[in-house]
Amino acid sequence: MGAKAKKSLKKKMKKTRSFKLSISGRPNESSDFLPLEGGPGKEITQQEEEPVKNTATVLYVGHIPHGFYEEQMEGFFKQFGKIKHIRIARNKKTGKSKHYGFLEFENPEVAKVVADEIHNYLLFEHNLQIHLIPPERVHPKLWRGGNWRFNPLNWTEIARKKHNKERTVEEHQQMIQGIVKRNEKRRKRIKAAGIEYECPDLVGFIQPAAKKIKFDEDED
Repeated sequence: MGAKAKKSLKKKMKKTRSFKLSISGRPNESSDFLPLEGGPGKEITQQEEEPVKNTATVLYVGHIPHGFYEEQMEGFFKQFGKIKHIRIARNKKTGKSKHYGFLEFENPEVAKVVADEIHNYLLFEHNLQIHLIPPERVHPKLWRGGNWRFNPLNWTEIARKKHNKERTVEEHQQMIQGIVKRNEKRRKRIKAAGIEYECPDLVGFIQPAAKKIKFDEDED
């Protein structure tokens, strides 16, 4: 390569370098770093996302043992903070506990601590399952009827009244027919099992028909 060719190559390299510096504005920046809207080039830094503030105050409590009801729950959990609501899911017919419920604290920080520390806590051979419920997932009618106490029905008395009530002739015949059908099924099961047993006949299942009294028209 001649001397003139070397000089022209050096000039081209200087022009290219000066062009890159004028675009970037900084000697350390790459040439593909272009300024926005003609302003000075700035590096785009990724903004750190702010942590989501905990606002959940409602807790789901599962695996509740037998005998650990509203009063016992309040006595146990009030040591952590003030409680607003307590509700245990109960059977509408019998009033028995379904072994899960809900608890609400006034302070969300207390609810978070309880969910973290009491989860899987061993209580009467049951591991309590405690989870935070987000505010948007709390049902608006969750606490309706929470203070209601169930009075169990006396099913023995109800069955006694149903059995001893006065029946018409048609109702009595239907009851007898049901007894006869069940007795026939019982006989078939005994016979199918290979047991020789003669079931006694039902007494009183045949009711005499009501007699009609005919009066003569000539009688006063």
